[in-house]
Amino acid sequence: MLARATFGWPLLFLVAKHARNIQIFASRMKYKRILLKLSGEALMGAKQFGIDNDRLKQYAEEIKQIVESRVEVAIVVGGGNIFRGVQAAEGGMERTQGDYMGMLATVINSMALQSALESCGVDTRLQSAIELKQIAEPFIRRRAVRHLEKGRVVIFGGGTGNPFFTTDSAASLRAIEIDADVILKGTRVDGIYTADPEKDPNATRYDRITFSEVYEKGLKVMDMTAITLCNENKLPIVVFNMNKAGNLKRIVSGEDVGTLVDL
Repeated sequence: MLARATFGWPLLFLVAKHARNIQIFASRMKYKRILLKLSGEALMGAKQFGIDNDRLKQYAEEIKQIVESRVEVAIVVGGGNIFRGVQAAEGGMERTQGDYMGMLATVINSMALQSALESCGVDTRLQSAIELKQIAEPFIRRRAVRHLEKGRVVIFGGGTGNPFFTTDSAASLRAIEIDADVILKGTRVDGIYTADPEKDPNATRYDRITFSEVYEKGLKVMDMTAITLCNENKLPIVVFNMNKAGNLKRIVSGEDVGTLVDL
């Protein structure tokens, strides 16, 4: 009995010390719970259509790093690499039908990202705004929050489940519902510019900008519904280059990366 007790105390001490180290490390993170918004186009990588497996793997590794830092991660992925309802409507398709097809495209991307994350050893749950019970849980706010608290990455597919709403609006809505600290919008550029930097070499980047300035200058950060939701609920947005290795972790650690949109 004494031998068991003698062996047990050092083990308990090591477990307690490890837990304390994790707590200290997590407390250094600027954000505890984030919502990462990725466009469908970002998943194409160098391709013109579909999903680039190398890009998926890169994103999964980046996300894994912050999950290991005890940051709670939710994700919304667009579907523009597969199908866009707006473009289909311009071609004569009924807008509602096109938007539902776009929602299914976001689910395909979400499943691909889920698979990439699980291949890296990250526990993941996919929740869909439209019923797809064979492949995804329904969106239930309390269940999503509980998954996050247990350290699982939660991917929200299917947009809002309603036509005429973008995945930017879905990201804002879900971030507010799960009480996220910030929306991190991963793009191909390193922030918000006065003009499109891929077209205008004289465009300059904002380090920080207010929601009011976004309205006044007509900057295309997210659609107006998404921006208004964030503004009214005091939810900051960080726009950054997701393709640059380490950017995601630097942001959650508190470094100034990309452009911050705040009150």
